[in-house]
Amino acid sequence: MAREILYREALNEALREEMRRDPTVFLMGEGIAERGGSYKVTVDLLKEFSPQRVIDTPIAEASFTGAGVGAAIAGMRPVVEILFIDFTMLILDQIINQAAKYKFMSGGKAPVPFVLRSQGGVGNGLAAQHSESLEALFYHIPGLKVVMPSTPYDAKGLLKSAIRCDEPVIFLEHKLLYMTKGDVPEAEYTINFGQADIKKRGKHATIIAWSNMVPRSLDAAAKLANEGIDVEVIDPRTLVPLDKATILASVRKTERVVIVQEAVRRGGVASDIASIIQAEAFDYLDAPIEIVAGLNSPVPFNLSLESRVVPREEDIINAVKKVMYI
Repeated sequence: MAREILYREALNEALREEMRRDPTVFLMGEGIAERGGSYKVTVDLLKEFSPQRVIDTPIAEASFTGAGVGAAIAGMRPVVEILFIDFTMLILDQIINQAAKYKFMSGGKAPVPFVLRSQGGVGNGLAAQHSESLEALFYHIPGLKVVMPSTPYDAKGLLKSAIRCDEPVIFLEHKLLYMTKGDVPEAEYTINFGQADIKKRGKHATIIAWSNMVPRSLDAAAKLANEGIDVEVIDPRTLVPLDKATILASVRKTERVVIVQEAVRRGGVASDIASIIQAEAFDYLDAPIEIVAGLNSPVPFNLSLESRVVPREEDIINAVKKVMYI
């Protein structure tokens, strides 16, 4: 039976269930224990699992992330939370030079079951140092999985899979999704990495989007439907591994593609997905691929300006009409 719960509650359930299932799972992060986290994802976990497994850390990201990577190498399953993805700039050596490479450099003998939870994206006027979308940075690094769920159902199932994974996982949430609701089963479930979800089926054009751009794309698709344009919306859910088969099947069906990312256009994941489509489904395209992305600008503090630097519903609608030659 499914219930409707919040995105943040789905994450909390995933953490609680995996900590009950496996005593090697533990949490580390700033303010995650007594306060339950700034976005209340870890609320009440301290009461059940003690300070030995729900650890409030100092404001020292490099140190406690390094400790988490070391614990993973030693056989534990740490889930380390970095409050804002912007702050991951402080831990790149630990993630990129150590966690991502350790299994390869050990000849495949040393797994690193490490999860980094963080959140990004715009919302609430948190300004340039707390609002970035940096998935492309981690997407670029061999040895890392990159997960970006858009719904409570996906958030829970993918986080459980991330914790069980024997390789380092970058698990990226969005600050505007925490209070969104969706159906989540009470029964145990996980979601395999590399398995995209068709959020809406359609025949005239394909929208590929992830994280908070999924609900925005679905809203755009609903308005386009009122004009007789039937759009398919694909959510990759995991960027690494990427479900190319589902994406390419949709492209071959609709023959028109719009890719939507909140991150800035330059050097983004959307460009790489576009190159994959060009290489493997070029003959099916009836129009150039359109990319709708954030502006190449730091995120402004002003709420009105903030809303202008990331894709809006009308931008997505206009891009779909462009590939439809309307």
